[in-house]
Amino acid sequence: MTAATTEASQRSHPAHRRVLRVLVAAQILSGAGLAAGITVGALLAKDMLGTTSLSGLPSALFTIGSAASAVLVGRISQRLGRRAGLSLGYGVGALGSLGVVAAAASGNVPLLFASLFVYGAGTATNLQARYAGADLAAARHRGRAVSTVLVATTFGAVAGPNLATLTGDVAGAIGIPRLAGPFLLAALAYAAAGTVLWLLLRPDPLLTARRLAAESADGSDADEQGRNPSGTAGGNGWIVLGATIMVLTQLVMVAVMTMTPVHMQHHGHGVGAVGAVIAIHVAGMYLPSPLSGLLADRFGRLWLAVASAVTLLVSGLLAALSPADSVGLLALALALLGIGWNFGLVSGTAMITDSVPLATRAKTQGTVDVAIAISGAGGGMASGLVMAAGDYATLAVVGGVLSLAIIPAVVFTARSRTAGQRP
Repeated sequence: MTAATTEASQRSHPAHRRVLRVLVAAQILSGAGLAAGITVGALLAKDMLGTTSLSGLPSALFTIGSAASAVLVGRISQRLGRRAGLSLGYGVGALGSLGVVAAAASGNVPLLFASLFVYGAGTATNLQARYAGADLAAARHRGRAVSTVLVATTFGAVAGPNLATLTGDVAGAIGIPRLAGPFLLAALAYAAAGTVLWLLLRPDPLLTARRLAAESADGSDADEQGRNPSGTAGGNGWIVLGATIMVLTQLVMVAVMTMTPVHMQHHGHGVGAVGAVIAIHVAGMYLPSPLSGLLADRFGRLWLAVASAVTLLVSGLLAALSPADSVGLLALALALLGIGWNFGLVSGTAMITDSVPLATRAKTQGTVDVAIAISGAGGGMASGLVMAAGDYATLAVVGGVLSLAIIPAVVFTARSRTAGQRP
């Protein structure tokens, strides 16, 4: 690698800031769509199916749909660029949202299931956008680039649950079940996000990064020499660890989050209170992103992953111990649940981006997000069964304890890295 190439790898591309601005605008819009399934999906299924044991099914369906869409978005992005992949993903998510509204209006359960599956495309695309933020960033700033895209989701995602009552009123006024109201907002939000990306995401960050790599002195990506920004060995071990962290945090977060609205409804809390708690949870998922990115870049991905496990454990214990009538304590527990997930997502994403070459980056990232989505589907489905067999406290404690599996995975990888560096 030449000195000029090395110097270039330490600077973000001039178009990086513009790309981030466009991604931020799209994420603000799409965040409102993301929150619909979280806020009322389980309640809508409970009303249409008449049972609590299957109320985790919507979360499972749209996360399975997210898995399938992650493959599609990843492969299209690999071939045609981020602009095409992300725009298509949001468009499909908008269609799924409209399908949920139609299913609720007609009482058609098979259509509900199919539409929730399609709706998952919006969730997958919202997450895949974080990778686009890092494509043109300098290696040492990737964590912060990812976090910038994630934090933008906060604005729409926090507003969405708080609009549950208003969108329910709108739905009721036009003869649609009130719980379908947030999905009307989701359709509009996803369609708007896809339009913004299709029109404004120029130059395409992934295609530009590839072109720059091809034009470098030795024809290779300037910072892709099997090393991450801190100089530690990259490769398959880091890919596996990053994926493991994100899979575990997704499973725990989705399981506890999915059953929180059902738990609150069982104890007499209305949709407004549910929306407020979920809004706080979603804020915890995305708002700490600038701090997470800074910590990942400054202190390392491994320490942030350990912090994720500890935060999720504290969240689970607090949720289990919170009195049923204490909305405040439950909101704090859900905020910590979101923060723990955020720590895991930022650290895992940075590990994946550090370790995968541009030639296969989008495809590999899509494959990793498939595993994340499948784990979320499993968490959503299992959460309803655990609630039916036990209670919310049991679910929260099991989730918190399960998150601790991140720590031995981090220790094992750190020891393997140290052993590999010995002469």
